[in-house]
Amino acid sequence: MSNKRKKVTSPQWTLSIIVSIVMVARFLRGDYYSVFLCILTLVLFNVPHIASKIFNVFIPRELEVVILLFIFSAEILGEIGNFYNRIPWWDSMLHTINGFLMAAIGFAMINILNNTPKFHFNLSPVFVTVVAFCFSMTIGIAWEFFEYSMDVFAETDMQKDDIIKIVSSVELNPQGENDPVILEDIEKTVIFYNNGQNQYVIENGYLDVGLRDTMKDLIVNYIGAIVFSVIGYFYLVGRNKGIFASKFIPQYIKSSKHSTTKDK
Repeated sequence: MSNKRKKVTSPQWTLSIIVSIVMVARFLRGDYYSVFLCILTLVLFNVPHIASKIFNVFIPRELEVVILLFIFSAEILGEIGNFYNRIPWWDSMLHTINGFLMAAIGFAMINILNNTPKFHFNLSPVFVTVVAFCFSMTIGIAWEFFEYSMDVFAETDMQKDDIIKIVSSVELNPQGENDPVILEDIEKTVIFYNNGQNQYVIENGYLDVGLRDTMKDLIVNYIGAIVFSVIGYFYLVGRNKGIFASKFIPQYIKSSKHSTTKDK
């Protein structure tokens, strides 16, 4: 594997050209926020290539394509193309893929250290799998922290709100007891703001401010992490080596120095 060096691939070039076209079009419209997202996307496209050089790892083509498509789908299609609002399952799909990818990255980091002569640990497959799963969930939770912080301090709506028809809350109990009051078939909610001078009517229910979106994101992240963790475990115990898992697991590139020493 010593001759496997990561180069800029055709999928990256293709997607970069598309993003560049979108960036020019948005610039001509005066949409500078979208221009910023395009620049960010182009920078992120180079992460696999840079990581490969810095950490001396080979990133399989299949994994690289998934990473590139994930970035493109999240920033260009999701944000600029408004797929998050146009396609109800778009956000869930991306969070599921994110759980899968982060588990793969966490798995690779531990597995590479486990097989690097300088940092050899000889860790069990179960331990590596658990660490990969925990790494994925930690990244997913950190992202939800970021969304919450942006909504609170920058007044965005990264935690997408939902209109719901039922509320169950102890806050509504008139006696202040720990017994939830359940409101069903909510038809509308009236919100008074600006010291009661203005009002906003929410039809067909009550506004859930991001809670369900956050929990849904964590659940699908959990599913993605579980899927890869299972795949990674069987890869380590040798039941599917070179079949599927190897297409999504970065490999440490053994230097000629290590190879020569081992051969002697």
